[in-house]
Amino acid sequence: MSVRAFIGLGSNLENPRLQIENALSDLNKIEGTRVIKNSGLFQSPPMGPQDQPDYINAVALLETDLEAESLLDQLQSIENRHGRVRSRHWGERTLDLDILLYGHEQICTARLTVPHQGLAEREFVLYPLQKIQPDLIVPGKGALADLVKACPASGIAFLGTINDSTP
Repeated sequence: MSVRAFIGLGSNLENPRLQIENALSDLNKIEGTRVIKNSGLFQSPPMGPQDQPDYINAVALLETDLEAESLLDQLQSIENRHGRVRSRHWGERTLDLDILLYGHEQICTARLTVPHQGLAEREFVLYPLQKIQPDLIVPGKGALADLVKACPASGIAFLGTINDSTP
């Protein structure tokens, strides 16, 4: 049975725009998974250490047959293929892929928390989510529209649509 999942994508190293575009293509290659829609690209300042470049972010809506932790395994495999190195907390990265939402589920395991921790306070997640599904209800958090109102867009900028084959 298919589940709709929202995936956060972020990059600030090695041509971040291309990293995001290639990652979207890679998401479509996961068995039993397809990208339904993406948010387009957003630029935002780093959340962590400020001695790093701005981020390019996007959100993708997937339809997947995978269980949540199997999807996480696939996302981490894509990150690794893109040269992801975890050198410091909230530090620079070639690619970061996060499961933001997985159906209507609330998940809390040693490996995975859904909705993603901090989702409600991060404009670089909320504004792209709003581009895809403005009437979204975030499990345990409420209406996306209310979360967006409580999280001003400070420093985030919409860069435009992504030129790829996803609808």
